[in-house]
Amino acid sequence: MVGNITGTEKMVAQILGAIDQVAASYYRLALVVAPFGAGKTAALKEVARQRGYPCINVSLELSRAMLELTQVQRCLYASRLLEEIAARAGGSCILLDNLELLFEPSLKQDPLRLLKQLSRHRTVVTAWDGIVKDGHLIYAEPGHPEYRRYPVKDSDFVIVGPEIVWPQK
Repeated sequence: MVGNITGTEKMVAQILGAIDQVAASYYRLALVVAPFGAGKTAALKEVARQRGYPCINVSLELSRAMLELTQVQRCLYASRLLEEIAARAGGSCILLDNLELLFEPSLKQDPLRLLKQLSRHRTVVTAWDGIVKDGHLIYAEPGHPEYRRYPVKDSDFVIVGPEIVWPQK
């Protein structure tokens, strides 16, 4: 008899499927999209445990790398530092969690563009605190300084989450 599958187990299965799905894509990027507290971190940690992929706390590692930089240097070097962090982690697939710093307005970065750029050289699976609504990937609420909204129609990445699979099959 098969027991009930948990939300984390379902998300882990979605992530593993997404990794296979993006393997031959130009951008090897999969976003695990769900609101804060939905189990994304637990699912990423389980995938890391099962497959041996590095799991990186982006805000922690990037803030450490930027500690000695001026504000102008932080804006200029954010993408290069993120690439260096990923390269140090090694492997053909990396798992990214805690992206909050990428959305910091003072860094003047486009978080999705950074993630796509990073996924040119390796498979990248990342937790995205947000939702997909009305055909758009959303981070934060309208009016919030970190608010981002991206169309998902014809997107060149995969989205998975508790209520989501994109592109739809």
